Amino acid sequence: MVSRVEHPAAGYKKIFETVEELSEPIPAEVTGVIPSWLGGSLLRMGPGLFEVGAEPFYHLFDGQALMHKFDLKNGYVTYYRKFIKTDAYVRAMTEKRVVITEFGTAAYPDPCKNIFSRFFTYFKGIEVTDNCLVNVYPIGEDFYAVTETNYITKVDPDSLETLKKVDLCDYLSVNGVTAHPHIEADGTVYNIGNCFGKNMSLAYNIVKIPPAQRDKSDPVEKSQVLVQLPSSERFKPSYIHSFGMTEKYFVLVEQPVKINLLKFLSSWSIRGTNYMDCFESNDSMGTWFHLASRDPAEYVSSHRFRTSAFNVFHHINTYEDQGFIIVDLCTWKGHEFVYNYLYLANLREEWEEVKRAAMRAPQPEVRRYVLPLDIHREEQGKNLVSLPYTTATAVLRSDGTIWLEPEVLFSGPRQAFEFPQINYSMCCGKSYCYAYGLGLNHFIPDKVVKLNVKTKETWVWQEEDSYPSEPLFVPTPGATEEDDGVLLSIVVKPGAERPGSLLVLDARDLRELARAEVNTIIPVTFHGMYKPGS
Repeated sequence: MVSRVEHPAAGYKKIFETVEELSEPIPAEVTGVIPSWLGGSLLRMGPGLFEVGAEPFYHLFDGQALMHKFDLKNGYVTYYRKFIKTDAYVRAMTEKRVVITEFGTAAYPDPCKNIFSRFFTYFKGIEVTDNCLVNVYPIGEDFYAVTETNYITKVDPDSLETLKKVDLCDYLSVNGVTAHPHIEADGTVYNIGNCFGKNMSLAYNIVKIPPAQRDKSDPVEKSQVLVQLPSSERFKPSYIHSFGMTEKYFVLVEQPVKINLLKFLSSWSIRGTNYMDCFESNDSMGTWFHLASRDPAEYVSSHRFRTSAFNVFHHINTYEDQGFIIVDLCTWKGHEFVYNYLYLANLREEWEEVKRAAMRAPQPEVRRYVLPLDIHREEQGKNLVSLPYTTATAVLRSDGTIWLEPEVLFSGPRQAFEFPQINYSMCCGKSYCYAYGLGLNHFIPDKVVKLNVKTKETWVWQEEDSYPSEPLFVPTPGATEEDDGVLLSIVVKPGAERPGSLLVLDARDLRELARAEVNTIIPVTFHGMYKPGS
């Protein structure tokens, strides 16, 4: 069990403050020994601008996108960061106000315009943000910073320069896609997003972007929809942040957090509404699991899996075993939207108030669900799961649905295992032992955790008044053991002489191998990637 640490000094407030970009990379002071084979770049995305002039951004997912890079070479480390020059950022900086509506912050017409101009501005329609603060990943030979709308932004991973804004709607029938694609060894990218399906109903399209092309053409231009999955409500698709993929199947978890499309289309264009205003919770649907086969790409309509309500943002891993699909998830109990608790005003409160708010929020749990593929109608009321290593159950009901109950892999009061990572190149879509995650203590990130999903044993790295980021696993070249590698995490220690650092941990036991410290605060980051050196 992960122990609880208190934060009475509330140093975590510093990771939610605006910083300036750097004009050039700055050298880090290295202690310990960085493995000689570790030569490349850690790229991270997150918010870096939390207000424009006198106008604040209100939600954790509103701040303007800042890209970070730690370069590692021959034991030396440098740190660099630049704002992504999105339309949202450039226009905000030019007009010194919030110009494009963000996740939890509404943009209003320019107060300097006369009343008639302001009135007509309200009716110009929805302007979707391109604020790509969530993740960065490769497509072909290029790299894109992304959020969850239809816009992705091509960036240079070396100079961090912004290169091109791309609208995926030019190539795909999607309203947006997740920031968590699956990427195969050859570079093929799979993702999912909601779309308009038959009879103007909402649905979910799984899409494919091919790997780098021999003729050097842009793979994005060759994107295609593979298969469409239905939404349980015609005009209210679920919020989808990630999805599962095995060797033969795609897995969509349809949670009870819904996007009210009619509210999105109507109220937003009339008054100051933001994305958060368009979410609502369905307190009766529970949670549904949908399957689609990969080859041929078809929706598996014969299998309808259902369970009690939970929020899910991150899949840990999904794999097949002996006629079952195992789905490991970071869940939050109940139908209330967890993002309601991620407004910056909440996260910047004093420690006791942060704890009180978290007590009201949905509670986190790492769960394993098991989906049987071989279903016999005469087996109603029986547990269909025969795998010896799990207590998860699946029971066929008289209405033809299969009711799922999970095995709990990790649970601690107000202690979340989130932002999960695995040895992706070795274990994605396959049976595995280890997951690595960011430990959230009442929503405050204060530990790195390793979880053995088979034995439920945990290992923890934690330091007083230190706030780490999602740990990225980098395997040792030629490694044969699943946990032979290192974890890379950005750590902020506000009271230190050099408050920002890159932490290098041995993935086997979370022993610190090295850290590279810089004399600057680094604001919160969400997701990123390790780019090996050439």
